[in-house]
Amino acid sequence: MSKFKRNKWMIGLLGLALLGSAAGCGGNTTPGTSVSPNAGDINKEGQTGQVGQGQVGQGQTTPTSPAIGSKSTVYPYKVKDATGKEFSFDKAPVRIVSVSPSETEALFALGLGDRVVGVSDFCDYPAEATSKPKMGSIVKPNEESLIAANADIVLSGVSLKVPAVEQLRGLKVNVFKVEPKTMDDVMNNLLMFGQLFDKQGQAEALVASMKESRLKVTDALKDLKPEQKKRVFIEFSPGWTVGKGEFIDELITLAGGINVASDTQGYMAINEEKVIADNPQVILYPNNLIDDKSNKMLDQAIKERSGWGGIEAVKTNRFVGLDKNLMSRPGPRMADSLVDIAKGLYPELVK
Repeated sequence: MSKFKRNKWMIGLLGLALLGSAAGCGGNTTPGTSVSPNAGDINKEGQTGQVGQGQVGQGQTTPTSPAIGSKSTVYPYKVKDATGKEFSFDKAPVRIVSVSPSETEALFALGLGDRVVGVSDFCDYPAEATSKPKMGSIVKPNEESLIAANADIVLSGVSLKVPAVEQLRGLKVNVFKVEPKTMDDVMNNLLMFGQLFDKQGQAEALVASMKESRLKVTDALKDLKPEQKKRVFIEFSPGWTVGKGEFIDELITLAGGINVASDTQGYMAINEEKVIADNPQVILYPNNLIDDKSNKMLDQAIKERSGWGGIEAVKTNRFVGLDKNLMSRPGPRMADSLVDIAKGLYPELVK
């Protein structure tokens, strides 16, 4: 990986960490997913309501139109996004921009690639996404590019803070923010996208596949006793880990692990003394990532840190390398990340 690409990816991850923490410390908005069709259809007021089924907590969407599960959307379709703003769509959005890699993956997985007219600089999956016009970073998209895209809806994720969302809305850019915290949130958002874009069948198939993968893991680990669960430390970017309340922590828990940082909240810089005291049995890290401080591969840099030689995971060389994008994107491939983590923790149980 070139240093430019490596730093670009790390900036994206740290944006997720820092801004995700900021969002968690701010006003308690109700994260969801919502979009806006044609400029003339945006910001129409509608009646609020709750999801009739599959309520999944903070990251859920809040549709106020036909219940999720309908095979054909009846418009107007009304829904709230993660900022609590209600949108009304007279028809399925045709011109779509995504400045969130997770949502870009979701759009293509739903068969909406032909409607995507712009993506962030970090959107690199699937390969077709890389040929789309670039709209700038996930933290601060290019305003001129977004305006020129003339999108019916612009999907943003956790890294775009609410003030930035409001600033873009002030420029008549129809930003719909999502902020999933759990796998259920991601699946709920996919079903909502299915309703919004009239892609219910594709959305239901995606969610069914994710549920199947999750069940495969939980079934394989159902007889695991509490004392058998592995203590896990994850360093998703050099010097950074994650605690409770974020999707990465949930993945570790679903995979039968005990996140040693779960006594803290959100994304944070690592506390080396605490990690040594927690004595993790397994260390998770992104594959093929270089630690800029030492200019060594991250796993090697971790092993050589002062005082870390006594950590059980280091002594037994229990390092599990993960795909850096899978482990950092709460999107349709989230279940793949869960399976990879579970296999890394319990290869004898999860095949």
